[in-house]
Amino acid sequence: MSQIRPAKAGPRTRLFQIIFESDTRLAKAFDIALILSILASVAIVMLDSVNRFKHYGNFFYIAEWGFTLLFTVELGLRLYCLERPLRYLTTFFGIIDVLSILPTWLALIIPGAQSLLVVRLLRVLRIFRILRLMQFVGEGRLLVDALKRSWHQILLFLCTVMMIVIIFSSVVYLIEPREAGFTSIPKAVYWGIVTLTTVGYGDISPVTPLGQFISVMVMLTGYSIIAIPTGVFSAEVIRSIRAERYSDEACPGCGYDRHERNARYCLRCGTWLNEETPDPRKVRRALSKPPSDRSDTDT
Repeated sequence: MSQIRPAKAGPRTRLFQIIFESDTRLAKAFDIALILSILASVAIVMLDSVNRFKHYGNFFYIAEWGFTLLFTVELGLRLYCLERPLRYLTTFFGIIDVLSILPTWLALIIPGAQSLLVVRLLRVLRIFRILRLMQFVGEGRLLVDALKRSWHQILLFLCTVMMIVIIFSSVVYLIEPREAGFTSIPKAVYWGIVTLTTVGYGDISPVTPLGQFISVMVMLTGYSIIAIPTGVFSAEVIRSIRAERYSDEACPGCGYDRHERNARYCLRCGTWLNEETPDPRKVRRALSKPPSDRSDTDT
């Protein structure tokens, strides 16, 4: 990324390698220590909200300020070693870094703002650098591309489901007594969504035979259509995988166009696929001939 560049050669470049990279032991140790600090700070915030631990309030307060100062220094070091520090603050991790320390400082002005510190948990995403899992970003792009291509079908499906829910819910609202919990159409829509998704909380349920019959129909409808968006999305994922894996270039010999991107020879006829370079088999045969037998066409 253009926003993440070291300031210049020297100690700032060395600091950049430690903070933003994970190629050395020191850089990995820094990332691991940072992740452990993040998890500990989030645990402190969560425990501070439990009533049975209220008598540890002073300890939590001191620990939280310690983590805040630590992360503030860390953010300052990140900005110090960058060529364009302000641009870093506009990136995803830059925004998360600011949000991770901002609530505690705001707590000096706005009481209770420290509860927002759970956003620090997002910074644990940096663990992908240590585990070298960034290779899965390509697969993540496949899922995003599949969602982009299938969002029209999914949106149409959701609109259809909402129409079904509203119709059934309105009918149940008309026939069910208010004592059953159907005090309004939105309340009935809540029941319809819970019933259609087969969650079945049971806090609202019809008491009349006709209402119970409608409930059965809604539940059966839910079982019938709940797999539709999954199938649509799965089909788009498969299509994305095929587009990523296979090339659309046809074989110059037979015209077959279902080759993998790294294929060198045609799966059907064995023709060399890269027309910009000579076929290595012909080159080897030409080189194996005596010089007197070689022709211009062989070379």
